Amino acid sequence: MTLTRKRGLTAALTATALLVGSMVVGGSGAAAAEPCDYPAQQLDLTDWKVTLPIGSSGKPSEIEQPALDTFATAPWFQVNAKCTGVQFRAAVNGVTTSGSGYPRSELREMTDGGEEKASWSATSGTHTMVFREAFNHLPEVKPHLVGAQIHDGDDDVTVFRLEGTSLYITKGDDTHHKLVTSDYKLNTVFEGKFVVSGGKIKVYYNGVLQTTISHTSSGNYFKAGAYTQANCSNSSPCSSSNYGQVSLYKLQVTHS
Repeated sequence: MTLTRKRGLTAALTATALLVGSMVVGGSGAAAAEPCDYPAQQLDLTDWKVTLPIGSSGKPSEIEQPALDTFATAPWFQVNAKCTGVQFRAAVNGVTTSGSGYPRSELREMTDGGEEKASWSATSGTHTMVFREAFNHLPEVKPHLVGAQIHDGDDDVTVFRLEGTSLYITKGDDTHHKLVTSDYKLNTVFEGKFVVSGGKIKVYYNGVLQTTISHTSSGNYFKAGAYTQANCSNSSPCSSSNYGQVSLYKLQVTHS
């Protein structure tokens, strides 16, 4: 090969490398956001909003779409350290909603790309939420934490509730309706599922039906995250170091 041809080949290879490099970085030259920057990069949050344990008294901060797509606030709502899911944390001294005495870092189901609040009937259609999560940390003194729920226009209908090592499925005010396990270990990932159809709610744990609950009301919606069932009146210390935390790895809702 002649020197001229070698120089030509070297120039061509260099140009190709530069072109590939520019394609990886992006035409504008700006690096793309890492998939660990925002919870919406881990979960599809198109039809959700998040309520946080921060803000003013009785008026916790709520982030809706489209802002939710590029929102995170440590340590209350962020991608977890391993970049495998979303961390939800609510301390006992956190801000609460006007209708509750307990703090939350929790997603609330919405519709129309986050424009409207979801509100569906338990007697019309089939409504399903599948989630994979782990309880990571419990508040002191009263170690109670909710990780997922169905809510109607008035109150919670059924939830996954951890009390110490005992994981329950509730039914209205019956917080101990169904004992799923008395030996839950923190950071154990499990899959839960709610299926609502024909005035019945079927609740599953790791693919196994645990209970069927009669429910015929309307105004229903799904929620998921960390809803700490303790506050400064029944749990100490009264500080941000005392909290409930849940990590969510999968969240899928369907209506048919």
